[in-house]
Amino acid sequence: MRTNHIALTAAALALAGLFAAGWALSPLRAPQNSHKAGTAEPAVARTSFPGLVAASAEPRLASLGRLTPAKGQVVQAPGPFDERFSMRDLTFNGSSVSGSATITSDVSDILELEALAGFYDADGHLVGTARFTYHHDESAGHPDLSAGHTPNELEKFSIAVPANVRGDAVAAAVGVSVLVNE
Repeated sequence: MRTNHIALTAAALALAGLFAAGWALSPLRAPQNSHKAGTAEPAVARTSFPGLVAASAEPRLASLGRLTPAKGQVVQAPGPFDERFSMRDLTFNGSSVSGSATITSDVSDILELEALAGFYDADGHLVGTARFTYHHDESAGHPDLSAGHTPNELEKFSIAVPANVRGDAVAAAVGVSVLVNE
């Protein structure tokens, strides 16, 4: 009986020691005096990858600078996701450009989509840009595809000409600079 009591005590002490060591070495526990007075510890983890530079601006499409659409024309600007969607019904009415993008690479909901528009003057020079951003509402949850839900593969967009180039913009180009789907 005494042997069982000693073994149980030893096991409890070993467990307490493991807990204390885990707590002391935990990366979630802030080390003492690790930050300056009056500053708070960051609330999120910071990750870096060798050779990968963090984004410093909104996504762009280099092709917008190379296009020269004619007055009244709207064209699709080439981008990195062109093989994953089709763009249709592009129209430009002088104050906005509109159209739609349909996912063609697979059958899944659109999670993020950004359409970037370039606006051009009568000489075909790029005079401004604007963007449309769609962000899937995660609070709505994920639909049950087995229950007959059809994935949202189509996103319609409308992008207004920026106020500072209204009157100068006579043509447009649109491309997709961000596309995330399931």
